[in-house]
Amino acid sequence: MEIRFLSARDVEQVAPEPAEVIAAIETVVRAQGNGEVVLEPRVHLEPGASFNGHWNVLRAFVAPLGTAGVKVVGDFVDNYLRGLPSELGLLTLYEPETGAPTAIVDAADLTDRRTGAFTAVGAKYLARRDSRVLGHVGARGTAFWNIVMLNSLFGFDEIRVTSRRAESRDAFAQALERELGKPVRACETVEETVEGADVVVEATRLVEPEPILRTAWIAEGAFVVPYGTMSAVELDLLSVMSKVVVDDWEQCKPGGRFGSLRAHVEQGLLTKETLHGELGDVVVGRVPGRETDDERILFWHRGLATCDVALGALLVERAAERGVGTILRYR
Repeated sequence: MEIRFLSARDVEQVAPEPAEVIAAIETVVRAQGNGEVVLEPRVHLEPGASFNGHWNVLRAFVAPLGTAGVKVVGDFVDNYLRGLPSELGLLTLYEPETGAPTAIVDAADLTDRRTGAFTAVGAKYLARRDSRVLGHVGARGTAFWNIVMLNSLFGFDEIRVTSRRAESRDAFAQALERELGKPVRACETVEETVEGADVVVEATRLVEPEPILRTAWIAEGAFVVPYGTMSAVELDLLSVMSKVVVDDWEQCKPGGRFGSLRAHVEQGLLTKETLHGELGDVVVGRVPGRETDDERILFWHRGLATCDVALGALLVERAAERGVGTILRYR
């Protein structure tokens, strides 16, 4: 029995274009909406406060792909001091007939790409089609692919980015300009970044909850995606929203850990009854997406293991076709 291992370099070599990744993620979200997946809520492993981070463990089976997967990925906010990504980990894939492992895939780049694509799928159904201005808060981890994937759908006229450190936001803007071939504005403040923006994404790496994204700055008709590990929004944010959509209520419901709307859930400001629906419900047409241009819509995604399985399976398929990766003898 053999296992195909894809390193970070291998993943980069076979990485699909944004449109392909978005299509793969949209397909698996539709499968979720149709009840064709088994999705277990994520769990966490915390090694202790002195390490300033934790591991996320995500598990899913995707019936249309005939593949199961388990991803263990870290979220260690001080990694930039060591020249490392905040998120490092591995995805393992398995066949459901025997439980045998089939592949091991670097999870850092995979997580970034699938998260960016998931943000884009949410925007496809929930943002205004004529959205022209993107405001993005946060410059590490999944931030780069959020913007690349969103821009592939909307072709923004203006992209604004910010982060706490000037050198971080400037380097981030420059990297995006090289990738997108258009100007990207590095802003000094969160207010300057998000005020009046059509699409607002918050992907910060706060150590403790801190309301740096103010409700008053959210424009009418905006699509807002706050998904930092620690909350960066105010408690009254939901009061101005026409609809709130999540990726998976089981991961968001009371009693969970982390997430930008954790306080809102624990204080009863967001419940299963007040929730508009899950994104899978929207994609299959069970509940409507955006209905009017003036709606403010919030999409809170914690990250779906099904998306990891879908992108991982696509990467492994492409790698096998091209002879990329390392074959490991399992048994």
